[in-house]
Amino acid sequence: MSDTPKTPKRKPAVFTVEGEPSTAPARREPARRSPASFDENFVMTPDADDPFVATTSALPAPAEATPRRRRFSFGKLAFGAFGILVSLAVGLWLDSLVRDLFSRADWLGYLAITVVAIGLLAFLIVISRELAGIMRLNAVQALKQEAIDASLAPTPKPARKVMVHLAHLLAAKPQTARGRLRLKETETEIIDGPHLLDLTERELLTPLDREARALILNASKRVSIVTAVSPRALVDLGYVIYESARLIRAMADLYGGRPGTFGLLRLMRDVIAHLAVTGSIAVGDSLIQQVLGHGLASKLSARLGEGVINGLMTARIGIAAMDLCRPMPFRALKRPGIGDFIGDLAPGASRSKAADDTGG
Repeated sequence: MSDTPKTPKRKPAVFTVEGEPSTAPARREPARRSPASFDENFVMTPDADDPFVATTSALPAPAEATPRRRRFSFGKLAFGAFGILVSLAVGLWLDSLVRDLFSRADWLGYLAITVVAIGLLAFLIVISRELAGIMRLNAVQALKQEAIDASLAPTPKPARKVMVHLAHLLAAKPQTARGRLRLKETETEIIDGPHLLDLTERELLTPLDREARALILNASKRVSIVTAVSPRALVDLGYVIYESARLIRAMADLYGGRPGTFGLLRLMRDVIAHLAVTGSIAVGDSLIQQVLGHGLASKLSARLGEGVINGLMTARIGIAAMDLCRPMPFRALKRPGIGDFIGDLAPGASRSKAADDTGG
């Protein structure tokens, strides 16, 4: 045996020598198609309407919440009539009780009159606070409509009036101190209405919007964690209702509404009505796939998926409450969407969706 290394076998190849005709078959060029015209009734489908072109992972922006119109209803009329009747019955019962106590002993009658007077005074204070809270909510809605009308006015005077009213409404907020000082410096300057409204929104509402987003995110995280570890569905429902009511009240207090109990109930009714109209209450596998994508939804456990969905529902409630409680419509600043909270509630959702899109 020889120690000479074996040379690897080379695959056969074809070379063309210059000056000699090539024996390889000539490459045929594809025949060109003659130009043609389309039918007149042919219409191209826009990319936004094409289900094969549009991305299914993109979340639609939720519709902006608006307060319900107060209309006359026979239910309210019946409730008011029976309320007056019950008040008269209670008054007659108290009068009879006081008379009976006076017939037994004078000191019992005077004690009953004192207790009734204290109770009536406390009841009037509660009613006045509730009415003041409802009036503040109405003032916020009136200011929002005033800002919409001022943006269409030909003169900057209505916009300047909106700026003054908004600064007065948020005067107790320390977050707006710097913005109020900067807006006060523009009193001698002539600025057109739309630009003045944009400046007012940026200077006064930017810190409040930042804090509102933190409130929504923290409430969503708490709901997501609690509902993911709680053993009962009833506990989940109770905590979601509690956290949603707390978030709506905090949102109203942040923007200067400060509602009472009846005002909070009215806000909650408007939020629920908005979610019902827009179809945001429906939860399940379809919403999980819409929000998180098919790949991530299949990797999550059932309880963790429910926690994330409950957290996103709380975020939608917070966004709707933000729309209702904000004294100006979103114009110069970006309105938050449900997609702004996915990365915080479900870390890795963006990476999973990107990996699924790349793999597909």
